[in-house]
Amino acid sequence: MAKIGVEGSLTDVQQALQEKGHEVVQLRQESDAQGCDCCVVTGLDSNFMGMADTATAGAVIEASGLSADEVCQAVESKVNR
Repeated sequence: MAKIGVEGSLTDVQQALQEKGHEVVQLRQESDAQGCDCCVVTGLDSNFMGMADTATAGAVIEASGLSADEVCQAVESKVNR
């Protein structure tokens, strides 16, 4: 399965992805995103101070307003392309 980076506050998303067999890595700093097929973020810090550097070549999914199941579906649609 895929290696997915998930922000630490999204514990329900982390558990749901692990139950589906994905390897989950907590995103604490920029280097944690390296090697991930996809990253899930809360969106609270998006484009902070106008900077939008990317740390991963994989897809980034903003989880705000989505349930854990909806995030899982979005992750699987991105990594199964």
